[in-house]
Amino acid sequence: MRKHPTRGRVFLAGLRSTSIVCLQMILVLAFLYVLMIVLAKFWVVLLPVILAIIVCTVLWPPVRWLRARRVPPAAAVIVVVLLALGVVGGVIGLIVPSIVDQAPDLANKAVDGIQKVQDWAQGPPLNIGDEQISSFVDEITAKLQQSATAIASGVFSGVGVATSVLVTLFATIVLVFFFLKDGPRFIPWLNRTMGVAPERSHLGEVLLQMWNTLGGFIRTQAIVSFVDAALIGAGLLILNIPLAGVLIVITFLGGFIPIVGAFVAGALAVLIALVSASVTKALIVLGIILVVQQLEGNVLQPWLQAKSMNLHAVIVLLSVTLGGTLYGITGAFLAVPAVSCLAVALRYIVDQIGTAAGEKVAEEDAAAARAAGDG
Repeated sequence: MRKHPTRGRVFLAGLRSTSIVCLQMILVLAFLYVLMIVLAKFWVVLLPVILAIIVCTVLWPPVRWLRARRVPPAAAVIVVVLLALGVVGGVIGLIVPSIVDQAPDLANKAVDGIQKVQDWAQGPPLNIGDEQISSFVDEITAKLQQSATAIASGVFSGVGVATSVLVTLFATIVLVFFFLKDGPRFIPWLNRTMGVAPERSHLGEVLLQMWNTLGGFIRTQAIVSFVDAALIGAGLLILNIPLAGVLIVITFLGGFIPIVGAFVAGALAVLIALVSASVTKALIVLGIILVVQQLEGNVLQPWLQAKSMNLHAVIVLLSVTLGGTLYGITGAFLAVPAVSCLAVALRYIVDQIGTAAGEKVAEEDAAAARAAGDG
């Protein structure tokens, strides 16, 4: 009597299992595709909500501190929001006059820089003639003239874009007020609605972990960005680089887009130093930026992010690249928070699967971490 199945049956059983898994993956991908389309349709509504949640992670600690001292929730939120708006308005008020005063001088120096590049290109070793340069300039001019209609329509559509930005900012501020005021009631309400198993619902637990991770990410990036802006800004001020205040703010904001933001901000600082000062000062600025970035990348950021996101640098870079490619600056800014929240959900699901299978996931992870530390 035959004890084992034939090779044909084993093959068909494996093919059947593989087919089921493939169909399930196709259904999941189709669901995600439809979900992305639906989210895109409601993006105008979702964007203020997402921005408000991110802002709330920054403003919640002072609001919580005031509420712990018996300040009414609405009053605590109003005080903190007004202080935050005052800080942002003050920063804008400080850098705008600098831009207005120094922009014409920078423009003139940029023209001089272009002339120097042209003179250099005409000399050895390139020896590019005037006719070639004129032909290149004429070609660019022709393309700009051909695109005049598109440029004009873009200018007129800019009014609509500005209006949309103002509406988004206003909606975000209103949502921040209500989220900070009534946010602590959300998880208890969700637990009552979804059911508690046994202490709180799975959805409530995941959302709470996402909130903690998101808050940790924002605080980490704020610290890293502040250190970058302070050290690089000190170098720019010592070297008397124009628009140093603007570059400090751009460096700070660029820190919230990991890897890419620091690169763009640094390149802009070096470019302005090159145009406005000299090659020597530009090289000094480049050296300062490289030293600060090494300090951040090898010391500060790994130590802080290990406690907040627990994401590999490759995942961070790929998420920023994908988000920026699909949705521009907004996508690059939101990419890492979105991926970190997704990682939280995946880890929770894996932990629940391990618990249901009788595995001691937390103990195994701790043992692996200890072994890696010993190695």
